[in-house]
Amino acid sequence: PAMDQDIPVWIDGALRPMDKLEAHRRGVKHPAVSVFVLFQGRLLIQRRALGKYHTPGLWANTCCTHPFWGETPLDCAQRRLEQELGLRGVALEHRGVVEYRAAVGGGLIEHEVVDLFLGDCASEPELALNPEEVMEIRWVGIADLRAEIAARPEVFTPWLRIYLAEHADLVLAGS
Repeated sequence: PAMDQDIPVWIDGALRPMDKLEAHRRGVKHPAVSVFVLFQGRLLIQRRALGKYHTPGLWANTCCTHPFWGETPLDCAQRRLEQELGLRGVALEHRGVVEYRAAVGGGLIEHEVVDLFLGDCASEPELALNPEEVMEIRWVGIADLRAEIAARPEVFTPWLRIYLAEHADLVLAGS
């Protein structure tokens, strides 16, 4: 999708269109989706492509994005898994909605109301990375991920750090 794409944002209590970059410059609250895919108790994390307009080269959860107008959060989550990772057919469970606000560098602010989804794969999925979105992936145990974040928080996106610190009970409960 082009960077000049409008996303839904809340203005005066109603959803209205706003340029995605402008929404992040102004820190306007907007809907988002974050997906966590597990296999054998390990989380699939991605390192964001260097061409991304914020947080390039940082490690994030499996995928995250903004829904299109009229797109359900579940449809959005499935679309982005396929677009970013070539991942299809993962049954996603809605795990709740959280709100966070975080500076993401370059004067940009994510202020998101996020639908969280968890997918637990029975077999290791085949992936086909979109190099415009993802430069690297790996599977990591949650305890190991927490230790890595504690040791080197600067190589992880602010939202991944927030999710693990404040919302792990939602996204990873039972895993």
